[in-house]
Amino acid sequence: MDSADLVIPEWLDAPPNIGALATTRVGGVSQGPYDDGRGGGGFNLGLHCGDDPVAVNANRARLQALLPGRPAWIAQVHGAAVVDAATVGPDQPVRTGDASIASAPGLVCAILTADCLPVLFADRAGRVVGAAHAGWRGLAGGVLGQTVAAMRAQGADEITAWMGPAIGPLAFEVGQDVYDAFAAALPGIDVGFAFQRRPELGGKYLADMFALARRMLARDGVTSVSGGMHCTATEIDRFYSYRRDGVTGRQASLIWIK
Repeated sequence: MDSADLVIPEWLDAPPNIGALATTRVGGVSQGPYDDGRGGGGFNLGLHCGDDPVAVNANRARLQALLPGRPAWIAQVHGAAVVDAATVGPDQPVRTGDASIASAPGLVCAILTADCLPVLFADRAGRVVGAAHAGWRGLAGGVLGQTVAAMRAQGADEITAWMGPAIGPLAFEVGQDVYDAFAAALPGIDVGFAFQRRPELGGKYLADMFALARRMLARDGVTSVSGGMHCTATEIDRFYSYRRDGVTGRQASLIWIK
């Protein structure tokens, strides 16, 4: 796999003793709707989306070669539960959650996405890291705050975050239910800053998950936030997008302590 097939976070205040990356749809062996969008093999890492499991496991093996340990794959359910990566492994029951944290070297926190927002976390001292899967339900439900709280319970001090590839503000069409969910999640704040009403969409909105995530992180004391530069829906040849394609693969965002 070529390094150009990965997204390496531009995260200036990340501690030097962590590693982090996000994958793309490029550089693997998956075929059909899971390919790379260019006629070549796709780097789908999701076993749950209909792809040939042999291909997915081959892709996961390629990813494993870049990492210090096995990714802590969890069963994501669009909630707010946080899992300790140390409890995830091939000999353990599948853990359900939408975030994981780690406080020892070699434990790799991993999140799968195909439009939802992946957020990676590290404390400035490099003692605790975390990864969260924030679709709009999980984001409104507090998954970022729960991840921050779990990291602090493990000794994290000042926390910095990086937002990976997700559906961008020019592509994320939502209804009133999503607007109302964030209005309830951010009481006293006019959430209109993150929603553009579009009459041509039948009164629906275009929502900015990156802006919403920044506001929710700030509420939990995390004000140093990088990333939010890649749109999965519009960067067709680089990322999988469920909203765009329906049947599609999943990319991963990962973080670990070296």
